[in-house]
Amino acid sequence: MRLVTFSPPAGPPRAGVLLGTAVVDLAAAAPLVLEEAEAQRWDLLSLLQADQDEGNLETAAEIVAAVIQLSGGAEMGNSELHLGGAAMLLPLTQVRLLAPLPRPASVRDFFAFEQHVAAAAALRGQPVPSEWYRIPTFYFSNHAAIYGPDAPIPMPQSEALDYELELACVIGRTGRNISPDEANDYIAGYMIMNDWSARDLQLQEMAIGLGPAKGKDFATSLGPWLVTPDELEIYADDDGHLSLTMQARVNGVVRSSGNAASMYYRFADLIAHASRDVTLYPGDVLGSGTVGSGCLLELTQGYGPWLARGDVVELEITGLGVLRNSIE
Repeated sequence: MRLVTFSPPAGPPRAGVLLGTAVVDLAAAAPLVLEEAEAQRWDLLSLLQADQDEGNLETAAEIVAAVIQLSGGAEMGNSELHLGGAAMLLPLTQVRLLAPLPRPASVRDFFAFEQHVAAAAALRGQPVPSEWYRIPTFYFSNHAAIYGPDAPIPMPQSEALDYELELACVIGRTGRNISPDEANDYIAGYMIMNDWSARDLQLQEMAIGLGPAKGKDFATSLGPWLVTPDELEIYADDDGHLSLTMQARVNGVVRSSGNAASMYYRFADLIAHASRDVTLYPGDVLGSGTVGSGCLLELTQGYGPWLARGDVVELEITGLGVLRNSIE
């Protein structure tokens, strides 16, 4: 499934599932399979937490199957389906997609691509620290500053705004001290992540020996949807890496290209490390870190030019769609 959070023409944001060029409104379509549908919470975080009698991802899949059956195989997106006066299937043109998790439980961003780590170290005149090859490392980002697809990003007080092309996974089960062999069972899905960075602020912070913090504090983009692992199985190798082409465009011009398979650490390794002596919860987000050449810092050796107001940044990953934002 491709899970979304969307704002309908009327009413508050809620969870849905992408079908073709339309969105299944899970709340509106739930009576197809549930007798007490109104008693459930129909936001994506609640579905991941599965703390309701019937409101969970398995129920969501049943609802989608019922909508498909009711549609009779009609092309999704050309028309609406209604139940009791409520639209169960809405064309994408009639809704606004938000970040799949507008307020994640937490955001941990790792440093898992060796090419990016080496390039960043070289800019400081240093080799890759030997410790990096021993454990995956991360920092906590601001889970309250999340932006979705097509949302404008406010220009921070920075002269060096940069994008970062990343892949992220979302935790779908509570777990602690998770082993790498079991870690994939805890992944609810994957999505694109743009870890916006104010490089001038980041440089000052890290010279002090702490951070990144304020240089990353202002915005992280997630989306456009959360893709469940079964849809990406065809891209997985025997070692647990995903061969997904990654690309970044600025104002329509390709600036970055890479592949998720070049991650030094697998997501299973990231989950195992993050859960060491700590409980992970449904809705926690783990970012991969920037793919090699996936930011202007690498491409310009730290000199810019950087992003400016009016620029449009598009991140695209095979199977995960396009995450587009403009700078305002």
